[in-house]
Amino acid sequence: MNYKDYYKILGVKKDASAKDIKKAYRKLAAKHHPDKNPDDKLAEEKFKEINEANEVLSDKEKREKYDTLGSNWEAYQNTGDDWRDYANNANQQQNRRNSYSYQGDPSDFFGQRAQGGEDFSSFFETFFGAGRQSAKGQRTNNSGGDTKAEMPITLLEAYQGSKRTFEIHNKKLRITIKPGSYDGLQLKIKGKGQQGVNGGHRGDLYIILRVQQDPQFERKGDNLIYNATVDLYTALLGGKIEVPTLSGSVKVNIPKGSETGKTLRLKGKGMPKYSKPSTYGDLLVKLTISMPKKLTEEEQDLFRKLQSLREPQTTNAL
Repeated sequence: MNYKDYYKILGVKKDASAKDIKKAYRKLAAKHHPDKNPDDKLAEEKFKEINEANEVLSDKEKREKYDTLGSNWEAYQNTGDDWRDYANNANQQQNRRNSYSYQGDPSDFFGQRAQGGEDFSSFFETFFGAGRQSAKGQRTNNSGGDTKAEMPITLLEAYQGSKRTFEIHNKKLRITIKPGSYDGLQLKIKGKGQQGVNGGHRGDLYIILRVQQDPQFERKGDNLIYNATVDLYTALLGGKIEVPTLSGSVKVNIPKGSETGKTLRLKGKGMPKYSKPSTYGDLLVKLTISMPKKLTEEEQDLFRKLQSLREPQTTNAL
């Protein structure tokens, strides 16, 4: 797998602060979001690449591994040992465990065979090890080891569901990502792990879903949170604003006198429940009131008149 320069992908320097990385990610993610670029495969791939880069650089420990180990950093994910020892003694430690985490683009291993004619299981074996071995270099049992890998998916994929097809042992298999899938969900493919020896059974393959951050929505269980900016006049007088949802934009009524922090609930506009895909959570719209800036003299005069109307009126005592 080719080494990716995550700093270059996000357009930041290697000494960029966490704040700079977050800012760059949000800007790029908003630009290349699938909702803004329908049916644009290049934008979709760019969006996945941006999320991948942010996943690593926004995590302090992953970033340190990436900076120290370079292109080898992923080989030491989730080993359970001090990764710094691996950096100094990689050759001796490369077969220590067979369960690793892969943060790359899933298209690297789904939908196509590995380079050089290797099948799917051989490709995974290359990245995730060939199983535990004894001191003599033999497997501790005849059964093949289980293999685990992390697959990044977008929030939209988790909402709609999707399918991934790949080939293994000259057979095409398909993984179904059900609507309502959540971060950390494990998909088990029985008997598709590492090959056993002397007639031993194959291990199992586990795909762990990692739902990427979305530039518009924050997920809380089956609910989604959207931060909406409302101008002062609409907040004072009431009106309508357009709010995006994962199933299309809707018009939302803003009550008169709304204040910053007020939350409007749109029932059924959240995530589908994984166990009950026909049932949906809610979309919570949090309002932030935007104050007008650079008022003209006429506008200032009008606000002064309004202020005088709102001031308590005093009367002289008889």
